[in-house]
Amino acid sequence: MAPHPGIDTEQIKEKARKDLLDLLEGVRGKKNLVIEKSLAGPVGIFIKFSTLQDYGVDKVFFLENDNVDASQKNIIFLARGEKASQPIAIAEQIKRLQKSSSIEHEFSVVWVPRRTLVCNKILEEAGVLGDISVEEFPLYFIPLDHDVLSLALEDSFSDLYLRKDPTCIFLAAQALMPIQQKYGLFPRIIGKGDHAHRLMELLFRMRSEALAGDSNLSSSKIGMMPSASIESLIIIDREIDFATVLLTPLTYEGLIDELFGIKDNQAEIDSSIVGPAPGTQASSTGPANPQQQGLKRKIQLDSSDKLYDQVRDTNIAISGRLLNKVARRLESDYESRHVAKSTSELREFVNKLPGYQSEQQSLKVHTGIAGEVMKHTQSDLFARVLEVQQNLAEGNDPASQHETIEELIARAIPLPTVLRLLCLESCVSGGLRPKDLDNFKRLILHAYGYQHLLTFDALEKMLLLHPRTSANVILLPNAIAGSAPAGAKTNYAYLRKALRLIVEEVNEQDPNDIAYVYSGYAPLSVRLVQCVIQKQYLYSITKAGAGNAGAIGGGGGGGSTAAAHGWHGFENALKSVRGETFNRVQKGEEQASKARHMLSGAGAGKTVVVMFLGGISFTEIAALRFVAQREEGVRRLLVCTTDMVSGNGMMEVAIEKGDFGKG
Repeated sequence: MAPHPGIDTEQIKEKARKDLLDLLEGVRGKKNLVIEKSLAGPVGIFIKFSTLQDYGVDKVFFLENDNVDASQKNIIFLARGEKASQPIAIAEQIKRLQKSSSIEHEFSVVWVPRRTLVCNKILEEAGVLGDISVEEFPLYFIPLDHDVLSLALEDSFSDLYLRKDPTCIFLAAQALMPIQQKYGLFPRIIGKGDHAHRLMELLFRMRSEALAGDSNLSSSKIGMMPSASIESLIIIDREIDFATVLLTPLTYEGLIDELFGIKDNQAEIDSSIVGPAPGTQASSTGPANPQQQGLKRKIQLDSSDKLYDQVRDTNIAISGRLLNKVARRLESDYESRHVAKSTSELREFVNKLPGYQSEQQSLKVHTGIAGEVMKHTQSDLFARVLEVQQNLAEGNDPASQHETIEELIARAIPLPTVLRLLCLESCVSGGLRPKDLDNFKRLILHAYGYQHLLTFDALEKMLLLHPRTSANVILLPNAIAGSAPAGAKTNYAYLRKALRLIVEEVNEQDPNDIAYVYSGYAPLSVRLVQCVIQKQYLYSITKAGAGNAGAIGGGGGGGSTAAAHGWHGFENALKSVRGETFNRVQKGEEQASKARHMLSGAGAGKTVVVMFLGGISFTEIAALRFVAQREEGVRRLLVCTTDMVSGNGMMEVAIEKGDFGKG
């Protein structure tokens, strides 16, 4: 269970809900709502369909389906305004309804999170701009949980690294500014990566623009002084550590995402695994009906489910034991009704009964899911893939893994799994030998189709798969190797020792290091966060484990003032991580800042905001929650991200969907 992050995410959810309902209320009478598919899930997190009905929504249509009907005079379109495809689709549907319907419709278009020049231009050229009313719905961060905020930009990874579109950086800055306006400036902005550096510069520029454009100087000064409740903002660019996401997650939540996919706190799972939804008629005892077997059931996966909250971040090796323990406790609680002697004891049991029933239903669901996950993890394919991944992560000779990868290709296993192994080797070893890369390309084109020439091109654009340019690149830190300047690429060979990314003895039952989430590998992205807020701990394990105190640097740190030193003590290690390194202080008016800090008292209990640009995995969130538990009472952590990301998701971005025939 994650400690509370200090910043009230419930308020963010409530504001989004109120803003949307106000927009709906502004259109009188019954209305049909046409919503972009990628917005439906995020909107469903903070508002239910029954509430939309209370505010006059009759039917909901997906924009992409192009099937909105003429049953209501009022039609509201809700879509993102950042890309041309949405305004084009809206214009076409408006013209279709105007042409085919006998009703004179009133159209409203609500752009999320802002109206853009592109939208206006497209609607104007289509000749419909004058026929619609246009509103903005400034929906930025959506609380996935009390300690996780997401922009829910499902294309953010591909936009940033494949199409080189920096829009999500701007939207991240727009999302972070209201936090500064409410709680005060981030006293220190620390980060790693080129895109992270751009976000930091945008925040400084937006602050200057806000001060210059605000006529009410007294209110702007209040919001633009260093915060007394926030310690710092740490920005991590996803491209500094692709390898962590490419590895197979070994937490319960990570494996659910790997196996079924988690989207907007929900997973669609076959009802034969989790049972029918409560209130539906269960099938008779006997073999399951084939029609029922294919039915999918949406399972809510967040901290509102207390059982899930207990097991989500645990290593899969102990998740089953925890569920078994809960089952025994529930059985014991149910048996207590037989020993209840007085009416007050019986009444107490009856009052607890709804809670027991809810927990029992949750236990039934997660027992089914855990059984399916365990079946997956015990398969031969899972074991072979995991062995290759762990050997690569530990720095063993990559060539020794090629025979296994070739065998997996020959078995025609899913292409994303093969590509993840090759991309992982490329990331941790500074690329593949040109001869080996050409061989794997040939094997994949023959086995999966020649369209994957385009797949390889996309992977190279994202720098996920590339030939090795020098034999030295896997042996020397970037700061020394002549083949690449400091920060040009992440050098895992050096960082394995400098930041102790490999922890050989991991206690999965009672973890003492973030490495438990991968059964021995500590995510580099989260190690970098520890470089800022857990300096003393990192000093201790790197000195004791590898004698790298000199490489990392001495110095203190730790405690409530650790983030005040930024990257201090780890400068050499940072040189071997790709991209810009920065550590900027934001200052306000000196007297006002002193007054604020005197009123706030000691610095204990402040919040550290950790922003992942390009996406974060469920396993990294589990590791950050582990860090937050260790820091409880000293500081809190709030995780922000552009979206959730997974190894398979990264590969799907690159994989060519067209079929040009197989060799």
